[in-house]
Amino acid sequence: MRLLSADTLRLLVPALSLAVLLAAVFWLQPRTMSYTGLNLLFNLAVPIALATIAQMLIMMVNDLDLSMGTFVSFVACVTATFLNTDPLIGVLILAGCIALYAALGVVIYLRNLPSIVVTLGMSFVWGGLAVLMLPSPGGASPEWIRWLMTSKPPLVPMAIVASVVIAIVAHWLVMRSAFGVVLRGVGGNQRSVERAGWSIVRARAAAYALAGFFAVLAGMALVGLTTSADANIALRYTLLSTAGVILGGGEFVGGRVSPVGAVIGALTLTLAASFLSFLRIPPDWQIGAQGAILILVLALRLVLNRREAAESAK
Repeated sequence: MRLLSADTLRLLVPALSLAVLLAAVFWLQPRTMSYTGLNLLFNLAVPIALATIAQMLIMMVNDLDLSMGTFVSFVACVTATFLNTDPLIGVLILAGCIALYAALGVVIYLRNLPSIVVTLGMSFVWGGLAVLMLPSPGGASPEWIRWLMTSKPPLVPMAIVASVVIAIVAHWLVMRSAFGVVLRGVGGNQRSVERAGWSIVRARAAAYALAGFFAVLAGMALVGLTTSADANIALRYTLLSTAGVILGGGEFVGGRVSPVGAVIGALTLTLAASFLSFLRIPPDWQIGAQGAILILVLALRLVLNRREAAESAK
């Protein structure tokens, strides 16, 4: 008899890994078991969660965005400069970036281009624009973004509250709305979507535009936390966002994603960095250690999936 559904198993592994890591951190540093401690542990979770949702939307249509880190860095530079001094110009630039993302989705589909190659090329474009805009670290966060990201709601830190909101909104968009059903269908069974009368071009453009929107929010949130920007401030977000989606139960093909799991995966990776710091692992080794944690979690998920498949076959 099957006790757990595939969707439940998809969410169980990231939730369990987050709980285990959190327990380990509390054991190593009991002082983190407080409002201030949790705020410090998950301080950078919001921009990572937003970038992970953006990557998830790209992966949902069977593509992969290798420019996520440089794009978030570019958005951070725009936020710390134009959005701070000339808000109208800043908004127009960010809106143009979202439109360009939508255009990329269309070009990749119509020309049958590998998304990895196209987005890798775009990573150099975004990185170059970021350096031209902000050759050295600087700029300043707009006051309203800084206030929003550093506000202190009662009982639970802002990072956790915002992560829950992101998970709820993304879950509704992807799993509950008709729009999300179409997007998942593009990744899962494109022919069925076409037969139902939906435009694949429009669906892919919408998926990429929505991904660009969440990536823009990630860059803005990052500047709100760091108060300034740098052309290389979010280069690791390409790896972290992809790992967060996979850790959260998503897959590279088939339109199989879990928005709630993706946010939990982002929280887990954020917490893993703190955990490794408490173990006094040098920063140069922390990326490798995070990769090892990801491999262990994926191995556990594979075992659970095979067990679930075996139960289904009986």
